[in-house]
Amino acid sequence: MKVKSTDRILVWSLRAASATAGSLVLLILCFLVLESVEGITRVGAGRFLNDPGWHPSQGAESEFSLVPMIAATIASTIGAILLAGPVGVLAAVFCRFYAPPKLARAFRSIVELLAGIPSVVYGFWGLVTLVPLVRELAPPGASLLAGILVLAMMIVPTVALLAFAALKNVPPGHLEGATALGLSRWTTIVKVVFPSAASGLGVAIVLGTMRAIGETMAVLMVCGNITKVPSSLFDPVRTLTANIALELGYATQEHRAVLFVSGLALMIMIVLLVFVQERLQRRARLA
Repeated sequence: MKVKSTDRILVWSLRAASATAGSLVLLILCFLVLESVEGITRVGAGRFLNDPGWHPSQGAESEFSLVPMIAATIASTIGAILLAGPVGVLAAVFCRFYAPPKLARAFRSIVELLAGIPSVVYGFWGLVTLVPLVRELAPPGASLLAGILVLAMMIVPTVALLAFAALKNVPPGHLEGATALGLSRWTTIVKVVFPSAASGLGVAIVLGTMRAIGETMAVLMVCGNITKVPSSLFDPVRTLTANIALELGYATQEHRAVLFVSGLALMIMIVLLVFVQERLQRRARLA
């Protein structure tokens, strides 16, 4: 069959767009690697883990430990996804199986609106409202706990919308078979729907985790920005993204290069999560 010229143009346009998107990602990765080489060679990779602290502007006595920021990033991300994951999935379950159609549409609209709110608005709300509440429990208020709560609020809409899409794609035959067997609605959800949508729900959790890792302004405003490994939820912390945003404007020489090493570490985390997402999607296609 002869291919129309318009179809051929469309195919090549899509190929060019895909190649452009992939090239941009590779260029960003190459840029981070090239900018990080100076920091790795001049400072030494071992010092990023073994230095006693982060004091990059003290000349020959500078310290470049990334451990406090890595620990804060991982702790805030894990805490946020542990809170937002179940809430987002249960919200999707309510919207898909329990809410009346009109209420479900209104609920999805509200969740979509929450997903579009700029992160600085969440951070400002957390700084004005949430931090004083945490301060009543344990000073100073700006802490790892405040960051976890704000991040959880930010990623709940992402998890909920993606989880709803996964639940909506469950084959109707599965639900009809469960109904024919006399299973209750909740038993059907737990025993039939969740196993069938497991890969899609996993993708929702992974994408929510990606957003939490890359968040900057909100955590910068509510976490306290102290470079130390947290020993409790009430300790002030500084994440990798907040550290880059605070110090890149005036950093020079080794200091600037090590900040790019921080960016490279974030990029590696995201690449690992993308790999997990691809494995989950591949498993979903094969299921």
